[in-house]
Amino acid sequence: MSQPIRYLEQTLPGDSGPGRVAYRHCSANTSMSGVSARAEPPGILFCGGFHSNMDGGKAEFLSRFCPDHGMAFTRFDYRGHGLSDGDFANGTIGDWYEDAKLVFDRVCEGSQIVVGSSMGAWMAMMLARDRAARVKGLVLIAPAPDFTQTLMLPALPPEARAALDRDGVWYRPSEFDDDAYPITRRLIEESATHAILDGPKLSVAGPVRILHGTADEVVPMAHAERVAAHIDASSVDLEIVDGGDHRLSTDADLARLGRAIAEIVQGL
Repeated sequence: MSQPIRYLEQTLPGDSGPGRVAYRHCSANTSMSGVSARAEPPGILFCGGFHSNMDGGKAEFLSRFCPDHGMAFTRFDYRGHGLSDGDFANGTIGDWYEDAKLVFDRVCEGSQIVVGSSMGAWMAMMLARDRAARVKGLVLIAPAPDFTQTLMLPALPPEARAALDRDGVWYRPSEFDDDAYPITRRLIEESATHAILDGPKLSVAGPVRILHGTADEVVPMAHAERVAAHIDASSVDLEIVDGGDHRLSTDADLARLGRAIAEIVQGL
C-alpha cells in the first residue's frame, strides 16, 4: 500500500513561487529479517526526473523494497510536477533543488543514500556536495546533470531556438507523454548557475553506483562516463545495461537497482 501523501510549505522566493511540495515517506522497519541489529541502515531518498512524478515505476519499486529491507524511504514531487503546487513552465533547476533540500532537511532523518534518476541525478549530486555529512552513497540512473546546457541546448532545432528568442518558451514533443511540454529560456539560462560537471570533483563519503543503458536515446553513454569520472568516492561503479533505455524500469532493471542499493549498504 502506498504511503499517504503529505505536504511541506516551500516559502523561498523563486520562479516557481511559494507553494506546497508533496511527498510520501515511510519510516524504517528494523524488525524485518535480514536487517542488522547493530546499525540501522541509511534511509533512501528518491529524486525523480524532469517532468516526471513520484509515483513512477522506480519509486513504486523502492516503496516496496525499502520496507522489506528495514530502510526508511522518501520520495517527492518538485513544484510544478505531480501533486505539488506550481506551474511546470515557471520552474527552474534552482527551484527544484530547493525542493529537494527542503525534503532532505525536513523529512529525511540521519544518513541517506540518494537515488537520482535522470535530472534527479543532478539533484542527488548537489545534495552530496551540500549535505556531505549525511549522504553516504549515491545511485545515479541514466544521470543527466547539467543536461539543460550540455545536452538540451545543443540539440535544439532552429525553430525551437527561434521560439525561445521570440517568446521565451518552446513546446517540446515528448516520447514519454501525449502532450508537448514547455521549455523556457529562463530554465536554460538559470540552470547554468548550478552546473556541476565543470567544477571541482564531487567527493562522496561512500560508494556510488551508476546505471546506464546502451539504448538510452536521451542521455549519451559518454555523459554517464563523464559523471563517473567526476566523482571521488570509496568506489564508483558504472554498470552498463545492455539494451537498457532511458527509464530503466523493466523488472530486470528494478532488480538491478535493488542490488545497487544493497551493495552500497554492504560497503558502508
